[in-house]
Amino acid sequence: MKTTLIRLFKPVLGLASASLLSFGLVANAQAANAIPEGPLVTTEWLADNLNNEQLRIIEVSVNPGVYERGHIPGAVNFSWHKDLNDTVRRDIVSKEAFEKLLSKSGVAQDSTVIIYGDTNNWFAAWGAWVFDIYNVANVKLLDGGRVKWEKENRPLTNRVPEFKATDYKVSKVNTELRAYLADTLAAAEGKTDVKLVDIRSADEYSGKIFAPAGVPELSIRAGHVPGAANVPWGKAVNEDGTFKSAADLKKIYADVGVDGSKPVITYCRIGERSSHTWFALSKILGYDVKNYDGSWTEYGNAIGVPINNPTGTIFAAK
Repeated sequence: MKTTLIRLFKPVLGLASASLLSFGLVANAQAANAIPEGPLVTTEWLADNLNNEQLRIIEVSVNPGVYERGHIPGAVNFSWHKDLNDTVRRDIVSKEAFEKLLSKSGVAQDSTVIIYGDTNNWFAAWGAWVFDIYNVANVKLLDGGRVKWEKENRPLTNRVPEFKATDYKVSKVNTELRAYLADTLAAAEGKTDVKLVDIRSADEYSGKIFAPAGVPELSIRAGHVPGAANVPWGKAVNEDGTFKSAADLKKIYADVGVDGSKPVITYCRIGERSSHTWFALSKILGYDVKNYDGSWTEYGNAIGVPINNPTGTIFAAK
């Protein structure tokens, strides 16, 4: 009797085991494809999910020809100069042009957008900031950007992907994410309780130099906005270009009085490096932050605004 029962149940047990195995494989696949919470994705996760149809990967690099020489498979190219900025006014891309850009690139309302780029993700972070202004949901940065992807010898292609066009519509414009000259001046003059963070190098901040080495000088005066704390953007990243932990970031900025208790304005020279710090403070730490994209090229050239210049460099002369 026992033998008969065992024989009868052997196939059933086999089916159960196969079902459990199949269920495990499906569960593991779903876990691998699950889009991570938070504002960042790792290079490892993206490499494992390049075929996820929910993703739209966007490269925002500044150096000419980088995308064309090879990019992450499935990535479309957004030009920082022409696509994310207005080509006539000094302004970000218009709402209507942005809608057309996303529609042409196959971005739907429920897409998850992964942005990455060269130059330490500065311009990719600018892209994330513009996407946030236009209230695009589910936008993440590839932590470490293009440099980390290449160092790990992950796949690149020169094939430009084609996606079915969508009809993307901006639901809201988040104007509170952007600071203007008047906002920055009010903070400098103590008329608002806003913390200013200058993320340029110490030499730019002190007025020793007008711009980083090899970069055209675009301002008449050197120095910084009065009252601004200097936290160079590089303090926020590890050696491989990935962001430091939230705990480490909190300490770095708390040491200069930026702890999330007051609104913050970040600035640099043209707004791209400050977008990187905006991302760290806003997206990783959850602070109330505006990015001043006019930055020093506007403020340093403006008539009637105060500056602080410890080096004493005035109009390129002492």
